[in-house]
Amino acid sequence: MAEHHEGQQTSRAMLESLMVADLQALTAEGDRIGRVFAGTQGVTTNDFYGLLHIMVAETAGRPLTAGELRQRMDVSGAAITYLVERLIGTGHIRRESHPSDRRKVILRYEPKGIELINAFLAPLGNHIRSALAEFAEDDLASAHRVFCGLTDAMRMFRDHLAAS
Repeated sequence: MAEHHEGQQTSRAMLESLMVADLQALTAEGDRIGRVFAGTQGVTTNDFYGLLHIMVAETAGRPLTAGELRQRMDVSGAAITYLVERLIGTGHIRRESHPSDRRKVILRYEPKGIELINAFLAPLGNHIRSALAEFAEDDLASAHRVFCGLTDAMRMFRDHLAAS
């Protein structure tokens, strides 16, 4: 987190700048952790990002089709087919019939894939719980709203870039 010196008056613009810097640092750390995970699991960095997109979508209750994953990763159809086949071959994911459209399939984590990522990330979860222990629930709720706002802003920017 960016440093804030006690007693220093901080304007809203400064706080927003600090939050952007924090978001950049968080993104960079997440990228580094992802690269370590990829290396320890014998998958490529692109495989890791595929797994990440699948996990985020599944956690949000909106599992992805291969086509949606292709769009999120901005790769060719052939590249996403190869990536999905590798991830199925390594036991990380599986295809499952789409619940409302049998012509489509969605990508889901295999139990082995969930176990691997949970085992890898368990120490991170412990570090996060320790780091957040000093904050009141109201502070955590406010931080959650801020993260949601930042995520929405990044989605809007991505949509703007796609429209350009």
